[in-house]
Amino acid sequence: MASSDDRAGAARRPRIVLVPSAGMGHLAPFSRLAVALSTVHACDVSLVVFLPTVSSAESAHLDSLFAALPSMSRLDLRLPPLDAPEFAGADPFYAHYEASRRSTPLLLPPLLAGADALIADISLASVAIPMANELHLPCYVLFTSSATMFSLYAYFPAHLEAATGGGGDADVPGVGRIPRSSFPQALRDPGNLFTQQFVSNGRSLTRADGILVNTFDALEPEAVAALRRGDVSSRPGFFPPVFTVGLLSPVSFPAARARAPADYTAWLDAQPERSVVYVSFGSRKALAREQLDELARGLEASGCRFLWVVKGAVVDRDDGAGLGELLGEGFLERVQGRAMVTKAWVEQGEVLKHPAVGMFVSHCGWNSLTEALASGVPVLAWPRFADQRVNAGVVARGGAGVWVERWSWEGEEGVVKGDEVAEMVKSVTRRLGRRQRASGRMRPGPSPAAGRGTGA
Repeated sequence: MASSDDRAGAARRPRIVLVPSAGMGHLAPFSRLAVALSTVHACDVSLVVFLPTVSSAESAHLDSLFAALPSMSRLDLRLPPLDAPEFAGADPFYAHYEASRRSTPLLLPPLLAGADALIADISLASVAIPMANELHLPCYVLFTSSATMFSLYAYFPAHLEAATGGGGDADVPGVGRIPRSSFPQALRDPGNLFTQQFVSNGRSLTRADGILVNTFDALEPEAVAALRRGDVSSRPGFFPPVFTVGLLSPVSFPAARARAPADYTAWLDAQPERSVVYVSFGSRKALAREQLDELARGLEASGCRFLWVVKGAVVDRDDGAGLGELLGEGFLERVQGRAMVTKAWVEQGEVLKHPAVGMFVSHCGWNSLTEALASGVPVLAWPRFADQRVNAGVVARGGAGVWVERWSWEGEEGVVKGDEVAEMVKSVTRRLGRRQRASGRMRPGPSPAAGRGTGA
């Protein structure tokens, strides 16, 4: 007969501490992982929250997450003011990363007593891994973007060491060439704060106990295989175990739905099946005014029904302009009836699952792409920033969308004209219609269940 000590040990749930970083692109996958670990894998989960958050969207999401998952512990870490001279003019999210990196080794250890493992965001890898090693605590890194982008992340320090004249395209072993034009813009400046973080984190990865990537094997077979072989490592042949844990399932919180306006759902319900083009460029960046004007002109000229989520500023707390001011006089009146335009937060996973949605014009943030894949909605890729060109390549090669590679992104000269936007939207819509009629499939795209890799 088992002793009381044996029964207590058997009943103990492992305690996992999750440490995300700033931005919904990082926070949302950590939330999904937290839900999976807590509800599916019976773990006690603690989530670290760095305060203040950069955006109000993050604050609202965290409030909803903890309300929906009361068993999860919240570990608040208050950051010092981001007023150091070195942060002057820096991207607010990169400055937040750096403040979090500096605070983690000082403030987090006392909160880790009794933890069985730590899962840290990639942006904190170079400080979280050595801290966990000193505490003899297993440390895993969650990479919230594609395996192809992670291969560049891991290989980039070696690429810089081998490069001359400032570096060029990266020939990532086992993956192939990633052109310099697809690198995150900040990586073209060795002195940029993000570049320094990127290189430091990349060099630290060999000391992690494992890497979790939000993808599945069938979507990126070459990149996943190269990672598992250790081809991309700064120590050739040595790399921690790599687990593909995607697609991490989106989670929907009742509290969030109660705050969000319901009118877009009612509007979608009134539209024909697969007739709506959903347009969103994510929560991280805003289009330049001239490009915003041309996008509006293109959507209007396309003649398509569309749901457009407009973002007017990098940080949503600073976004005070009205839709009329952003989109020009008369635009909303001219598209009334066949379009809905909003600045409010929408539950994107629910939008993409709606039968009225037939295409997604996306910036190619990885969360957005995985939600589109899970819903079977094809993508017209228009990357704007950071990892998005690499991700657009993954989607195009995988047959889940179309990428117009000549379209400019942030920091490049040139504006994509409205006429070209209109023609591409119409062309892709026609092409998808022919494909769907030929295949008899109602919603093209891979099944998330069929696409799951190993892991959570």
